[in-house]
Amino acid sequence: MAKEPKAAAATPDTGAPGKPAAAAKRKKEFKKKRERRIIPHGVVYVAATFNNTQISITDTDGRVVCWSSAGAIGFKGSRKGTPYAAQQASLAAAGVARDQYGMKSVEVRVKGPGSGRESAVRALAAAGLHIVVIRDVTPIPHNGCRPPKRRRV
Repeated sequence: MAKEPKAAAATPDTGAPGKPAAAAKRKKEFKKKRERRIIPHGVVYVAATFNNTQISITDTDGRVVCWSSAGAIGFKGSRKGTPYAAQQASLAAAGVARDQYGMKSVEVRVKGPGSGRESAVRALAAAGLHIVVIRDVTPIPHNGCRPPKRRRV
């Protein structure tokens, strides 16, 4: 009994001008499938800090194609800074770049002092990407900021 008034309210002759009738007649609109971009050569940026390792894969113009990090994979706390976590993050990003974008060769730019530097680069090679060059782009100060005062214990 309770369903009949609701069904009657949804019929087109309730007085609402055209709204339910238009919703019933509307056809499904299909989005045009986006064609797959093929990027044969890319640049991999590995940012290895003490607490995490981030991997960004870009095309040669610098547009990010895919990325991953030890935290995004699911590692938490101090485990994010381990070489194994960096390896897993690198494998995940390289897999997406290889499978979805057809990437074959990469140029690697490593930044930071973290323990995941080397293992991330090795994982890229293990994932099937041909590494053309490895560059260390860690920023080195030319005696920049004044250091904190010495600790007295």
